[in-house]
Amino acid sequence: MIDIDWALISDSFWPLLRGGLTGTIPLTLASFTLGLSLALLLAMMRISGNRLFSGIARFYISVIRGTPLLVQLFVIFYGLPSIGLSFDPWPSAVFAFSMNVGGYAAEIIRAAILSVPKGQWEAGYTIGMSRSQSLRRLILPQAARVSVPPLSNTFISLVKDTSLASLILVTEMFRVAQEIAAFSQEFMIVYVEAAVIYWVFCLVLSMIQDRLERRLDRYVAH
Repeated sequence: MIDIDWALISDSFWPLLRGGLTGTIPLTLASFTLGLSLALLLAMMRISGNRLFSGIARFYISVIRGTPLLVQLFVIFYGLPSIGLSFDPWPSAVFAFSMNVGGYAAEIIRAAILSVPKGQWEAGYTIGMSRSQSLRRLILPQAARVSVPPLSNTFISLVKDTSLASLILVTEMFRVAQEIAAFSQEFMIVYVEAAVIYWVFCLVLSMIQDRLERRLDRYVAH
C-alpha cells in the first residue's frame, strides 16, 4: 500500500500555488499579450499582398513552427550572450514564449481573417471605407469570433509550456516543485501535486473559454 505523506502535501501546497500565481500566470499573461501583438502583425504581413513582407512572415512562422520551444528558449538565454546579447531569466522566457506564440497565433489569425466572406470587404468599399478601415471595423471583429477557440487553446497550452522556464532558472511553479522535491526526496508526491495544480489552472481557463464562446454567440445559428 502506498504511504502518502499528507503533511508534505499540505506544507508544499501554498508554495506551489504561490509559484503558480506569482510566476506561471504573470509569465503566461505577459508572453501571450506580446505574442498576440506579434501574431497580428505577422498575419497582416501574410495577407498584405507585398511579396517581401509576406516572405518575411512566412520564413519567421516556418522557423518558429519547425523548431522546438525548448531549443528557442535555450538559444535566447544561453546562445545570445555569446554574441553580446544577455538577458535575465524572466525577460528571456517572456521573449522566447512571445516569439513562439506569435508564430503559431499568426496562422490562426490569418485563417480567421480569410474565413470572413469577401462580400464583407466589398460592403466596406461600397460605403466608402478604405482597406484599412474595412479591416479594422468589419473584418477583424468578425475574425475575432472565429479565432477565440484556437487562441484560447494556445493560451492554455502556454500555461503548461511555461514549466520549461524552470530550465533557465525562472522561479515559477515547476521550479518551486523541483526545489521541494529535491529537498524532501518525495518526487512522485510533489510532481503529482504540481500536475494537479496545473490541471486546475487549465480547467478554470477552459471554463472561462466556454463562457466567452457563448458570450460571442459562437455556436448559435442565425
